[in-house]
Amino acid sequence: MFRRFQAPWQANTDTVTPKSLYLNRRKIMAAGGALALTGITGCGNAQSSTAQTPAGRHPSGPGTALDFRQTDYRISDPSTPYDAVTGYNNFYEFGVGKDDPARHAHAMTTSPWSISVEGLAERTGEFALADVIDFGALEERIYRLRCVEAWSMVIPWIGVPLGSVLQSFQPSSEARYVQFETYLNRDEMRGTRFRVLDWPYVEGLRMDEAVNELAFLAVGLYGEVLPNQNGAPIRLVVPWKYGYKSIKSIRAIRFTAEQPDTSWNLSAPHEYGFYSNVNPNRAHPRWSQSSERVIGGGVFARRETEMFNGYEEQVASLYEGMDLLVNH
Repeated sequence: MFRRFQAPWQANTDTVTPKSLYLNRRKIMAAGGALALTGITGCGNAQSSTAQTPAGRHPSGPGTALDFRQTDYRISDPSTPYDAVTGYNNFYEFGVGKDDPARHAHAMTTSPWSISVEGLAERTGEFALADVIDFGALEERIYRLRCVEAWSMVIPWIGVPLGSVLQSFQPSSEARYVQFETYLNRDEMRGTRFRVLDWPYVEGLRMDEAVNELAFLAVGLYGEVLPNQNGAPIRLVVPWKYGYKSIKSIRAIRFTAEQPDTSWNLSAPHEYGFYSNVNPNRAHPRWSQSSERVIGGGVFARRETEMFNGYEEQVASLYEGMDLLVNH
């Protein structure tokens, strides 16, 4: 259930970057008319505009406008310019350079798309994307994405809460964790021809993390369908964790009783833990995490890193009693 009060990480409406600064209005018009966006009156009271994409049918193609309702899940910092968000990425399946995904991800097939649901749940099997995501109930959340290389972006994501999707599969009481797996096609994803990681890419969350109100499944950004380089057609966004936890192009979901493998933890366990919470007090073995470079903010733009990326009030209770330097 949405909170009806304003949390410290939420901004007043007059400090949020106006939508007109980042949204291509012509694409909204092409989607069938200007969206009737409502004012922000608190998550519990935000109203949905008329759906352009009914449930049961998923939109196609980069640049396709999505209909969504605004919420007050947002922060006061300006949104990162669209070109930076779509041109500076980590998606090693397409190469290790930050511009490799934008140059090569167009080769990935994203429609039709299905997701395999496996493990300790009542409903398992192969599901079409439109049977996983209700495209008539999309919402916008503006979250900061903080990467372990000590840089960050502020992105207006479009999607649905992760918890509601997971609960629709009726996980059993034994399901204490959930694992996600990225699409793998070596012909389409040139980076997977090299042993940078053990492919396919996998990530995981503890179940109480996964059903936290902040965890989000995104199918769009800036009011449009996700570009391939940003994780089309569906990706995870876990804003209090480092960016590699927010797995892209999800092809499988598994409910497990035991802590699942995660790709970077398998690759370098001394550097990348299972939890991977943003923590300015724990330095990466090769660099500090005390501050971060603000992508799109200028050459010298930096900010101090906040514990849990600024979402401490919402998630700190998940880790009560844990040594977060050891359980990193």
